[in-house]
Amino acid sequence: MEYQVKRPKTANIIMDTTYFGRKFGLMVFMDNTTKTVLYYAIVSHETNSAYKQGIDHLASLGVDIQSITCDGRRGLRTLFTCTPCQMCQFHQIQIVTRYLTRRPKNIASIELRQLALNIIQLDKTAFIKRLDHWYLTHEAYLSERSTNEDTGRTWYTHKRLRSAYRSLRTNSNWLFTYREYEHLDIPNTTNSLEGLFSELKRQLHSHHGLNEYRKLRFIKDFLLSKSLK
Repeated sequence: MEYQVKRPKTANIIMDTTYFGRKFGLMVFMDNTTKTVLYYAIVSHETNSAYKQGIDHLASLGVDIQSITCDGRRGLRTLFTCTPCQMCQFHQIQIVTRYLTRRPKNIASIELRQLALNIIQLDKTAFIKRLDHWYLTHEAYLSERSTNEDTGRTWYTHKRLRSAYRSLRTNSNWLFTYREYEHLDIPNTTNSLEGLFSELKRQLHSHHGLNEYRKLRFIKDFLLSKSLK
């Protein structure tokens, strides 16, 4: 779905998707500088190809996309090799928290979650240095294996901790893009777009009972009000 708006010549794009039950999702492309919605799409599923189509569409309209901030979907960064990409640091913290919970019990998990919480205060060099130190300190614990006495099969005992560490290690290459391109004023989170989603859902909730057609119309009008006329 598309609507006519006045688009800026350059944009720092924030993009993300929110869902309305199981029926459909709303993928939005917002310019962080002006806080305006430049394009949106109604989707059944969040896919990398849909994000690529949205970015390509904006580029075809003459928008110079200076940067992209997104939630860190697997494979998404590789689609935009010529554009600085920033993974939302808040999403990274959420990923680590899902693996380790908000109140981890063992010291290795406690320290790793604390490092994740400190991402915003660190640059890439300092973060990797601390992550390396954490790994060397807890390498033996991280490598512990459990054994099924009946079958002899073994597995890593602390799989969720390993997953949290692997996530931080893999994503470290694009968690600090905003610091590497400070002159572009790249946002380090998608929080402003999350705020727009929350506002939209609050307003929709006050119109409870709309059928799908009217709900889509309401969403379109809401987004149009958040765009440059």
